[in-house]
Amino acid sequence: MASHAATADDALYTEVAGQRLLGFLFFLISDCVIFGSFIFVYLYIRNASPVWPPAGVERPGLYLAAVNSIVLFGSGATMHYAMEAIRRANVRRFTAFTVATIILGCMFLSGQAYEYTHLHDTWAGSTFGASFFTLTGMHGFHVFIGVIFLITVLVQTLRGTYTPMRHFGLTAATLYWHFVDVIWVALFFLFYVY
Repeated sequence: MASHAATADDALYTEVAGQRLLGFLFFLISDCVIFGSFIFVYLYIRNASPVWPPAGVERPGLYLAAVNSIVLFGSGATMHYAMEAIRRANVRRFTAFTVATIILGCMFLSGQAYEYTHLHDTWAGSTFGASFFTLTGMHGFHVFIGVIFLITVLVQTLRGTYTPMRHFGLTAATLYWHFVDVIWVALFFLFYVY
């Protein structure tokens, strides 16, 4: 009887897998719209200003942001390898790569916190400062949520929730983490390079 219930459960999981993925993709698209709106406003303000950043406002330092970017992009690679490990039923390797991703995510947040506490006084009351803190802060919040998400799926995996055939939660966590990476590429370019 238990075997029949497990088979029925597997069939239901397979049947709704596409719907779960579609729902999660709609969530990511809505997040893209939110970030896109804020980025559009930033570009509008920037292009409407005769001088950018405004006179007397220093640009943020490139070095720390570049190191932080390498850390975040490295976490994208470790998350990819974690997902590949679970598909091959290697829970030990999955655990190692997921823990590495969590540590790298925390390192990114620490770098961002350091940057926030060592920024220039010239940003006070400026549109540049408001734009910078709004967009990078919103991104940092997403990284924080991603770290919580990864800790949750790691615990669930260690409890046996996910298997090589049933791992949608891990797929969602991986997609979310790559989304965070892609958004950072845009923000890094807008605030530190362009």
